[in-house]
Amino acid sequence: MSNKPYPMQHLENITKSVCDLCHKTGEFLLGEVNKIRPADVEEKSENNYVTYADKTSEARLMEGLAKIVPGTGFIAEESPQLEQGELNWIIDPLDGTTNFIHRVPVFSISIALAEGENILSSVILEVNSKEIFYTWSGAPSFLNQHQIRVSSSVNVAGSLFATGFPYYDYSKMDAYLNFFRFMMIHSRGIRRLGSAAADLAYVACGRFDGFYEYGLSPWDVAAGTLLVKNAGGKICDFHSGNNYIFGKEIIATNGTVFEEFVTKFHQNFR
Repeated sequence: MSNKPYPMQHLENITKSVCDLCHKTGEFLLGEVNKIRPADVEEKSENNYVTYADKTSEARLMEGLAKIVPGTGFIAEESPQLEQGELNWIIDPLDGTTNFIHRVPVFSISIALAEGENILSSVILEVNSKEIFYTWSGAPSFLNQHQIRVSSSVNVAGSLFATGFPYYDYSKMDAYLNFFRFMMIHSRGIRRLGSAAADLAYVACGRFDGFYEYGLSPWDVAAGTLLVKNAGGKICDFHSGNNYIFGKEIIATNGTVFEEFVTKFHQNFR
């Protein structure tokens, strides 16, 4: 497969099958959100939580994805020991677990089909709104069957941004707060939803003009990167490079704000 493009029609069919699977799994999560009790919450590491809902969601997704594209590997948040292959599903079964635990209605399912670092298909479901964002290689990005585009904002001063707060890696905290202060003063504002997948989906559809965060994992961002690109946006890591899926840091904006934002980021994230 690595020697030739994956057939576009096949990718479309795969993507739409994943959308169906996400909707079914999302219904399961909605059915569990009011059942979570303190005893159901496990702490994987400092400020990093998991519940039976995360694990069950992942199991359901893996079972379904293995049928959609047999023989694929998995890069999955709750199952780090899984074997990887030439093609891998990159899965976050519940992005926004802390929100889920506290019944804050922003949490997502994020799924990408990847060949190495090349994302072939992406689906993000914001579970509460039942908004499903999806795309595949060579296609536009869609929200609930309607094509979406990034915003048309032309400068940082007129833009709304999203970010996330570090919860385990505090090594860049001073730089983060310095830039946060700059953005509070010089933009329309900053939002923190608690789901990086939703943040990127909202950049893709123009609700946010940009998003930046560090300390992220591949399953947080893989699906969202293709959504943003196929909607006309631009993405890089904190050093203006391309290591944003596995490099634990990402900047994603619309096409017109990108250069100014990256310049101001480099001037103030220090």
